[in-house]
Amino acid sequence: MRVGIVGAGTMGQAHAAAWKNLASKGAELAGFLSRSGSAEKLAKEYNVKHYTDYASMLADVDIVDLCVPTDRHKDMTVEAAQAGKHVICEKPIALTLDDGRAMIDACEKAGVRLFIAHVLRFIPEYASAQAVVASGQIGKPAVIRLTRASYPPHKAIDNWFLDEVRSGGMILDLMIHDYDYARWIAGDVTRVYARSARAMRPEAEGDYALVTLRFASGAIAHIEGGWAYPPGFFRTSIDIAGTDGLLEWSSDRTQPVQTHLKEAAVEQAGEVALPPSFESESPFDIQLGHFYDALVHNKPFSISARDALAALQIGLAARKALVSGQAVSINQEAL
Repeated sequence: MRVGIVGAGTMGQAHAAAWKNLASKGAELAGFLSRSGSAEKLAKEYNVKHYTDYASMLADVDIVDLCVPTDRHKDMTVEAAQAGKHVICEKPIALTLDDGRAMIDACEKAGVRLFIAHVLRFIPEYASAQAVVASGQIGKPAVIRLTRASYPPHKAIDNWFLDEVRSGGMILDLMIHDYDYARWIAGDVTRVYARSARAMRPEAEGDYALVTLRFASGAIAHIEGGWAYPPGFFRTSIDIAGTDGLLEWSSDRTQPVQTHLKEAAVEQAGEVALPPSFESESPFDIQLGHFYDALVHNKPFSISARDALAALQIGLAARKALVSGQAVSINQEAL
């Protein structure tokens, strides 16, 4: 199958490398499309086509890989579906539940597959921890603590990540990884509470948030997120307490001592922090390999578009809780 990547930033580059590694399985990278000049540069690097408009790409590929700002997900997914193309789209699925549902409905109506790239499920350490919990080794999950802290995204041009109207802000764009993971561990969420530095101080340069989830099972999750750290900093951790035991993992424990200075040159860090993994295979290779294998062999994805919609619902509830200062209940039937 031929693949076209829309977006040539950090995620577009990561996906391109993964698609190249899938060439032996029949995936063919057709080309890139981007509003910036970086698509042309990548097209030359991979010796593929540089597309200048979306319609031309859709006419030439079987799969569209959308690595674009979140506010463009809905329209581009619907257009791809109407053209009969399978879609892989970066998380979060959309900025509203209505847009997310429209994307799912358009793909179902057209008979094409929609995969939302929640890469956390494909990072070996996270997948292994979930497998341990699912096996029953630590009993029933009771308290989950997840951390995802990095430096703020920086782009010389169009830093849309910091525009909450386009990205949903850190509490949606970054922390949605852990909403989905917590739900994968403990099931449906019924209530959400959140506090953040940005909500209390809108002029703050970065952001830091704590989000608490209550699950239908009775479990609780404490999720910590940050876009407030020095350039190059990215820390993640898992702490799951069950009725019969405890499971822990931290990215810091697998690394030597490091120093992170505020005055370090921002240019030394990538525009967007990528998830750390200390296995030999890239999580993006694992993720896209799973997507492509499921597509070719007509197998279900390990994460459905409805799962991605549920993660969005949690993130939107967290944003609402920031404004109201009150816990927000979730209606699963709204999905």
